[in-house]
Amino acid sequence: MVLLLPLEMTRLMPERVLAWLGDKVPDSRLHHILRVEQTAALLPSPAAAAGLIHDLTQNFTPQQPLEIAEVEGLEVEGFEQANPHLLHPLLGAIVARDRFGVQDEEILQEIENHTLGRPGTLRIGCIVFQADSIDLGRGQTSELKAWGLVSWKNIAQAVWESGDYYLKYLMNINRLIQHRTVLQQNWAMQMASRNRPSAQDNNFITA
Repeated sequence: MVLLLPLEMTRLMPERVLAWLGDKVPDSRLHHILRVEQTAALLPSPAAAAGLIHDLTQNFTPQQPLEIAEVEGLEVEGFEQANPHLLHPLLGAIVARDRFGVQDEEILQEIENHTLGRPGTLRIGCIVFQADSIDLGRGQTSELKAWGLVSWKNIAQAVWESGDYYLKYLMNINRLIQHRTVLQQNWAMQMASRNRPSAQDNNFITA
């Protein structure tokens, strides 16, 4: 299958992104980014390019996200103030826009929401979110393998199942959960039920 990327993404020049990342992230993070890109490329959408740029600012210092958010005039909630690393998707979208010329609002939005999630996310966002979740660098667990298989049949189901796992993990270690993540989980559960495929249907949801 030949996938047509938005024009600005074809101009992204992966070598520029990789060169920039090489100065900003450790090898382990770069390998994760490349695995997410490769996983997203297996799923029918233009999400591979978004996967390449989804973690541009993951390794910024804790203060940098807050400083950039202030310059951009962004409102930062108390939850992100206390956990500034969670701003990296939002800042990644800003860097993708300003540094690499990405103008497609849908792609920028899905980069912005790949960690905390967002109810009603588009298919690109679901795929990037899920490719990030099932990265083999996280371990060869039965859960990862199961989510990978489900992703081919019902991406919302996979997002719901992986989200359920991580919500339970956060609760077990007594971590706060951002409200957007809970809202996305509720949405994914509803979409998974609505789009559950029959034995003859292996298509992705179109929402």
